[in-house]
Amino acid sequence: EFTITFEVTNPVNVPKENKLLADDFKLYQNYPNPFNPTTSIEYSVPSNEYVTLKVYDILGNEVATLVNEQKESGNYTVNFDGDKLSSGLYIYKIQAGNFNKVRKMMLIK
Repeated sequence: EFTITFEVTNPVNVPKENKLLADDFKLYQNYPNPFNPTTSIEYSVPSNEYVTLKVYDILGNEVATLVNEQKESGNYTVNFDGDKLSSGLYIYKIQAGNFNKVRKMMLIK
């Protein structure tokens, strides 16, 4: 009969999810929101798709194109700078394959 004792000297943290793989299309709420003058927008693409991500003012005028290219499966973050825009409500819209999603964000100066 014998006894084995283990001692953990360098614990390893394992992330809950693999940030490289996406299982569904997603468009997350920007952070921070409200923002001044920059914010981050995250989105996920589960397969190789052509992605457009655009920002519009409340009247529907396009004010910025943040993404306009082919993307592989994954999770992405893009920064938006509203420094040259006036305070107000803005809309951002993603289109990827058959997926379309719209969210609101508020610029406060």
